[in-house]
Amino acid sequence: MKIAVVGLGAVGGLMAAGLAAAGHEVSALARGATLAAVKQHGLRLTMNGRDTSAAIRASDDAASLGAQDLVVVALKGPALAAAARSMQPLLGHNTIVMPAMNGVPWWFLQTPTDRSPNSCRSTG
Repeated sequence: MKIAVVGLGAVGGLMAAGLAAAGHEVSALARGATLAAVKQHGLRLTMNGRDTSAAIRASDDAASLGAQDLVVVALKGPALAAAARSMQPLLGHNTIVMPAMNGVPWWFLQTPTDRSPNSCRSTG
């Protein structure tokens, strides 16, 4: 399965490492020092005193990664709006998008035209 993780912080990095260890083709949309470190050393994880490393493809350009089977969005809520457009090339017709976020903004599950705080209603 082709899986892209958007955001390689604590949550995204842990998920990417686990998915790569399970044999999936993992790539990451990252930036700055994180991107440079993953390109140079691979994705490194220290857990319970044990170091592991996974060679994953990382880029700051989603188009270079292409459409994925699964996109894990592991950003903090406030970063989502700015990153949303840049993720578009990762999405194909059958791509599953899985949020793994903290600080989810109130408008996350709203339609683009319905983003008022009073519009969120339960249907259950």
